[in-house]
Amino acid sequence: MTTLVETSPTSLWRQSWIMVKRNLIHTKRMPEMLADVTFQPIMFVLLFAFVFGSSIAVPGSNYKEFLLPGIMGQTIAFTAFIVANGITADLDKGIIDRFRALPIHQSSVIIGRSIAAVLHSSIGIVVMAVTGLAIGWRMRNSIGETLLAFALILLFGFAMIWFGLIVGSWLKTTEAVNGFMFTTLFPVTFLSNAFVPTAPMPSWLRAIAEWNPISALVQAMRVLWGNGPAAPVDAPWPLQHPVLATIIWSVSLTVIFAPIAIVMYYRRTTD
Repeated sequence: MTTLVETSPTSLWRQSWIMVKRNLIHTKRMPEMLADVTFQPIMFVLLFAFVFGSSIAVPGSNYKEFLLPGIMGQTIAFTAFIVANGITADLDKGIIDRFRALPIHQSSVIIGRSIAAVLHSSIGIVVMAVTGLAIGWRMRNSIGETLLAFALILLFGFAMIWFGLIVGSWLKTTEAVNGFMFTTLFPVTFLSNAFVPTAPMPSWLRAIAEWNPISALVQAMRVLWGNGPAAPVDAPWPLQHPVLATIIWSVSLTVIFAPIAIVMYYRRTTD
C-alpha cells in the first residue's frame, strides 16, 4: 500500500534560505573552496604590504592603510566570479534541471546562490580585516562610519552578483567563466585607485581609473575609516563624494544588470 505524504507550500524566503544552506553545506564538505577568501587574501595583503609597499609612496597616508580598502574592493568585486562559477557548474551538472522539477519558485535558486556568494566573500573581508589589524592597519573614525563602510562593501557586492549571473547564464563551462572573468575583473580592479594613487598616471588613464566604480568604493572606505589620503582638488565628482557615488554606482549597476541577468537565466534554464 502506497502512503501519500502531504506537503505544504513554503514561502519564497524559506525556499531561498534552503538554497543558501545547500550552498553552505557544499562549501563545508569541500573546505578547499574557501581558499580564495582565506589564504589568497592573506597572501595579497602580505605581498602588497611588504613587497610592493616599500616602493609605493602615498602622500598623506602609509601604504598599509591605503592598501586594505583596495584589496577589500577587489575581493567584493570578485563576488561576481563566485556566482558565475556556481551557476555555470549547477547548469552543467544538471542540478538546475532537478530544481525545475520541484514545486518551488525558480527565483529561489538565484536568490540562494546570491546570498551564499555574499557570505562567501564576506569571509574574505573579515580575514583581510584581521590580517590588516595584525600588520598595523587601523579604522580611525566612529563606529557608525566604520559600519557604513562595510555596508557599502555589501551593497557593491550585491550589484556585482547580477553581473556574475549574466556571465554564468551566458557561458557554458566553468573554464570559459574563469577565462572571461580573469580577463575582465582583473583589469577593472587594477585600473583603479585600489593599489596605487591615480595622480602619477597619464591623463587619459587617470580619467578612466577615477571614474571606475571600484575607485569610488575604495575611496569611500578610505574616507570612512580615516585611512586617507583625501581626494585631490582636481579629482572628479565620484572621488569628491565617494559615499554617495558608491551608492549611485551600486544602484545603477543593479538596475542595468539585474533585468538582463534574470532574462538570460530563464532563457538558459528553459531551453
